[in-house]
Amino acid sequence: QSSNSELNPDTFTAFSISSVEQLTEDTYQYRFELPGKSSLRLSLGQHIVLRGVVNGLEVQRAYTPISLGNAEGYFEVLMKYGEILMLASGTGLAPMLPILQSITDDEEDETFVTLVGCFRTFDKIYLKPLLQDLARYWNVRIFYILSQETSLEKLPWSYRGNTYTGRLSEDLMKTIINSCRRKPFVLLCGSSAFNEDISRYLKAAGIEENSCFVF
Repeated sequence: QSSNSELNPDTFTAFSISSVEQLTEDTYQYRFELPGKSSLRLSLGQHIVLRGVVNGLEVQRAYTPISLGNAEGYFEVLMKYGEILMLASGTGLAPMLPILQSITDDEEDETFVTLVGCFRTFDKIYLKPLLQDLARYWNVRIFYILSQETSLEKLPWSYRGNTYTGRLSEDLMKTIINSCRRKPFVLLCGSSAFNEDISRYLKAAGIEENSCFVF
Protein backbone atom coordinates (compact mmCIF):
# COMPACT_ATOMS: atom_id res chain seq x y z
CA GLN A 1 0.00 0.00 0.00
CA SER A 2 1.37 3.41 -0.97
CA SER A 3 -0.11 6.90 -1.15
CA ASN A 4 1.44 7.22 -4.61
CA SER A 5 -0.12 4.03 -5.94
CA GLU A 6 -3.26 3.73 -8.05
CA LEU A 7 -4.10 0.52 -6.21
CA ASN A 8 -6.43 0.16 -3.25
CA PRO A 9 -5.93 -2.96 -1.07
CA ASP A 10 -9.58 -2.88 0.01
CA THR A 11 -11.37 -2.79 -3.33
CA PHE A 12 -10.97 -3.45 -7.05
CA THR A 13 -10.12 -0.57 -9.39
CA ALA A 14 -11.04 -0.46 -13.08
CA PHE A 15 -8.25 0.10 -15.62
CA SER A 16 -8.47 0.29 -19.40
CA ILE A 17 -6.56 -2.13 -21.61
CA SER A 18 -4.52 -0.14 -24.11
CA SER A 19 -3.05 -3.06 -26.04
CA VAL A 20 -2.98 -6.84 -26.26
CA GLU A 21 -0.08 -8.54 -28.01
CA GLN A 22 -0.01 -12.24 -28.77
CA LEU A 23 3.52 -13.37 -28.03
CA THR A 24 3.15 -17.09 -28.60
CA GLU A 25 0.40 -19.58 -29.27
CA ASP A 26 -0.89 -19.31 -25.70
CA THR A 27 0.83 -16.24 -24.24
CA TYR A 28 -0.48 -12.69 -24.37
CA GLN A 29 0.98 -9.46 -23.09
CA TYR A 30 -1.63 -7.05 -21.77
CA ARG A 31 -0.89 -3.36 -21.22
CA PHE A 32 -3.19 -1.49 -18.84
CA GLU A 33 -3.43 2.30 -18.74
CA LEU A 34 -2.79 4.29 -15.56
CA PRO A 35 -3.93 7.92 -15.16
CA GLY A 36 -1.33 10.47 -16.15
CA LYS A 37 2.13 9.46 -15.00
CA SER A 38 0.95 7.49 -12.01
CA SER A 39 2.49 4.16 -11.04
CA LEU A 40 1.55 0.95 -9.27
CA ARG A 41 4.49 1.44 -6.89
CA LEU A 42 4.87 -2.29 -6.30
CA SER A 43 7.79 -3.66 -4.35
CA LEU A 44 9.78 -6.73 -5.38
CA GLY A 45 7.69 -9.82 -4.80
CA GLN A 46 4.32 -8.07 -4.73
CA HIS A 47 1.54 -9.12 -7.06
CA ILE A 48 -1.88 -7.83 -8.05
CA VAL A 49 -5.21 -9.61 -8.33
CA LEU A 50 -7.08 -9.17 -11.62
CA ARG A 51 -10.81 -9.81 -11.80
CA GLY A 52 -12.92 -10.33 -14.87
CA VAL A 53 -15.80 -12.27 -16.39
CA VAL A 54 -15.07 -15.32 -18.54
CA ASN A 55 -17.92 -17.27 -20.13
CA GLY A 56 -20.34 -15.62 -17.75
CA LEU A 57 -18.36 -16.52 -14.64
CA GLU A 58 -16.34 -14.11 -12.51
CA VAL A 59 -12.74 -15.21 -12.08
CA GLN A 60 -9.85 -13.83 -10.08
CA ARG A 61 -6.16 -14.58 -10.54
CA ALA A 62 -2.96 -13.19 -9.11
CA TYR A 63 -0.33 -11.81 -11.50
CA THR A 64 3.08 -10.26 -11.06
CA PRO A 65 3.48 -7.36 -13.53
CA ILE A 66 6.41 -7.72 -15.92
CA SER A 67 6.76 -3.93 -16.12
CA LEU A 68 8.91 -2.16 -13.55
CA GLY A 69 7.17 -1.32 -10.30
CA ASN A 70 7.71 2.41 -10.91
CA ALA A 71 6.67 2.40 -14.59
CA GLU A 72 4.62 5.56 -15.21
CA GLY A 73 1.29 5.60 -17.02
CA TYR A 74 0.93 1.85 -17.54
CA PHE A 75 1.59 -1.65 -16.27
CA GLU A 76 1.91 -4.93 -18.16
CA VAL A 77 1.17 -8.55 -17.36
CA LEU A 78 1.66 -11.84 -19.18
CA MET A 79 -1.36 -14.15 -19.28
CA LYS A 80 -1.97 -17.81 -20.16
CA TYR A 81 1.53 -19.10 -19.72
CA GLY A 82 2.24 -22.52 -21.12
CA GLU A 83 5.93 -23.12 -20.57
CA ILE A 84 8.48 -20.54 -19.47
CA LEU A 85 12.26 -20.62 -19.72
CA MET A 86 13.95 -18.12 -17.39
CA LEU A 87 17.57 -17.23 -18.15
CA ALA A 88 19.27 -15.12 -15.51
CA SER A 89 22.83 -14.01 -14.90
CA GLY A 90 23.85 -12.92 -11.38
CA THR A 91 21.46 -10.32 -9.99
CA GLY A 92 19.31 -10.87 -13.08
CA LEU A 93 17.70 -13.53 -10.92
CA ALA A 94 15.77 -10.83 -9.02
CA PRO A 95 12.90 -10.16 -11.48
CA MET A 96 12.46 -13.88 -12.12
CA LEU A 97 11.66 -14.88 -8.55
CA PRO A 98 8.37 -12.94 -8.11
CA ILE A 99 7.05 -14.42 -11.35
CA LEU A 100 8.15 -17.92 -10.38
CA GLN A 101 6.66 -17.59 -6.90
CA SER A 102 3.37 -16.31 -8.28
CA ILE A 103 3.15 -19.53 -10.29
CA THR A 104 4.02 -21.85 -7.41
CA ASP A 105 1.67 -19.98 -5.04
CA ASP A 106 -1.28 -20.65 -7.36
CA GLU A 107 -2.40 -24.26 -7.05
CA GLU A 108 -4.38 -23.94 -10.29
CA ASP A 109 -1.44 -22.66 -12.35
CA GLU A 110 0.05 -25.51 -14.36
CA THR A 111 2.77 -23.47 -16.02
CA PHE A 112 5.98 -25.45 -16.37
CA VAL A 113 9.06 -23.37 -15.54
CA THR A 114 12.73 -23.96 -16.23
CA LEU A 115 15.05 -21.50 -14.48
CA VAL A 116 18.68 -21.33 -15.59
CA GLY A 117 20.85 -19.32 -13.20
CA CYS A 118 24.33 -18.32 -14.37
CA PHE A 119 26.88 -17.51 -11.67
CA ARG A 120 30.66 -17.43 -11.37
CA THR A 121 31.00 -19.97 -8.56
CA PHE A 122 28.78 -22.06 -6.29
CA ASP A 123 29.30 -19.57 -3.45
CA LYS A 124 27.95 -16.77 -5.67
CA ILE A 125 24.53 -18.40 -6.09
CA TYR A 126 21.91 -16.16 -4.49
CA LEU A 127 19.12 -17.38 -2.21
CA LYS A 128 20.04 -21.08 -2.30
CA PRO A 129 17.43 -22.18 0.30
CA LEU A 130 14.61 -20.43 -1.59
CA LEU A 131 15.69 -21.86 -4.93
CA GLN A 132 15.92 -25.35 -3.46
CA ASP A 133 12.40 -25.01 -2.07
CA LEU A 134 11.05 -23.83 -5.43
CA ALA A 135 12.76 -26.71 -7.21
CA ARG A 136 10.63 -29.15 -5.20
CA TYR A 137 7.48 -28.12 -7.06
CA TRP A 138 6.37 -30.55 -9.74
CA ASN A 139 6.37 -27.89 -12.44
CA VAL A 140 9.73 -26.24 -11.67
CA ARG A 141 13.22 -27.18 -12.83
CA ILE A 142 16.31 -25.21 -11.84
CA PHE A 143 19.73 -25.50 -13.50
CA TYR A 144 22.92 -23.74 -12.48
CA ILE A 145 25.73 -22.70 -14.84
CA LEU A 146 28.98 -21.93 -12.99
CA SER A 147 31.48 -20.22 -15.26
CA GLN A 148 34.51 -20.32 -12.93
CA GLU A 149 34.03 -23.79 -11.46
CA THR A 150 36.04 -26.56 -13.09
CA SER A 151 34.62 -29.55 -11.21
CA LEU A 152 31.38 -30.61 -9.53
CA GLU A 153 33.13 -32.80 -6.96
CA LYS A 154 33.18 -30.13 -4.23
CA LEU A 155 29.46 -29.31 -4.66
CA PRO A 156 26.79 -30.84 -2.41
CA TRP A 157 25.23 -33.98 -3.90
CA SER A 158 21.87 -32.25 -4.28
CA TYR A 159 23.38 -29.80 -6.80
CA ARG A 160 25.52 -32.08 -8.94
CA GLY A 161 22.72 -33.42 -11.10
CA ASN A 162 21.49 -29.99 -12.24
CA THR A 163 24.72 -27.97 -12.40
CA TYR A 164 27.06 -27.38 -15.34
CA THR A 165 30.55 -25.89 -15.30
CA GLY A 166 31.77 -23.35 -17.82
CA ARG A 167 29.65 -20.82 -19.66
CA LEU A 168 26.18 -21.20 -21.09
CA SER A 169 26.94 -22.18 -24.68
CA GLU A 170 24.83 -22.46 -27.80
CA ASP A 171 24.92 -26.26 -27.62
CA LEU A 172 23.87 -26.33 -23.96
CA MET A 173 21.09 -23.85 -24.73
CA LYS A 174 19.76 -26.19 -27.43
CA THR A 175 19.92 -29.12 -24.99
CA ILE A 176 17.90 -27.23 -22.37
CA ILE A 177 15.30 -26.03 -24.88
CA ASN A 178 14.95 -29.53 -26.33
CA SER A 179 14.29 -30.85 -22.83
CA CYS A 180 11.24 -28.58 -22.51
CA ARG A 181 7.87 -30.18 -23.14
CA ARG A 182 7.02 -27.55 -25.74
CA LYS A 183 8.66 -24.46 -27.21
CA PRO A 184 8.93 -22.06 -24.25
CA PHE A 185 8.36 -18.37 -23.81
CA VAL A 186 11.70 -16.96 -22.64
CA LEU A 187 12.39 -14.40 -19.93
CA LEU A 188 15.93 -13.03 -20.07
CA CYS A 189 17.82 -10.82 -17.61
CA GLY A 190 21.54 -10.13 -17.30
CA SER A 191 24.26 -7.81 -18.49
CA SER A 192 24.11 -6.37 -21.99
CA ALA A 193 26.79 -8.78 -23.18
CA PHE A 194 24.98 -11.74 -21.60
CA ASN A 195 21.66 -10.75 -23.16
CA GLU A 196 23.23 -10.33 -26.59
CA ASP A 197 24.95 -13.72 -26.45
CA ILE A 198 21.88 -15.54 -25.17
CA SER A 199 19.61 -13.86 -27.71
CA ARG A 200 21.88 -15.18 -30.44
CA TYR A 201 21.82 -18.69 -28.96
CA LEU A 202 18.04 -18.58 -28.69
CA LYS A 203 17.69 -17.62 -32.32
CA ALA A 204 19.94 -20.50 -33.31
CA ALA A 205 17.73 -22.81 -31.25
CA GLY A 206 14.62 -21.67 -33.09
CA ILE A 207 13.22 -19.24 -30.51
CA GLU A 208 11.79 -16.21 -32.30
CA GLU A 209 12.27 -12.68 -30.98
CA ASN A 210 8.55 -12.30 -30.23
CA SER A 211 8.81 -15.32 -27.91
CA CYS A 212 11.35 -13.63 -25.68
CA PHE A 213 11.06 -10.83 -23.11
CA VAL A 214 14.24 -9.04 -22.00
CA PHE A 215 14.18 -7.20 -18.67
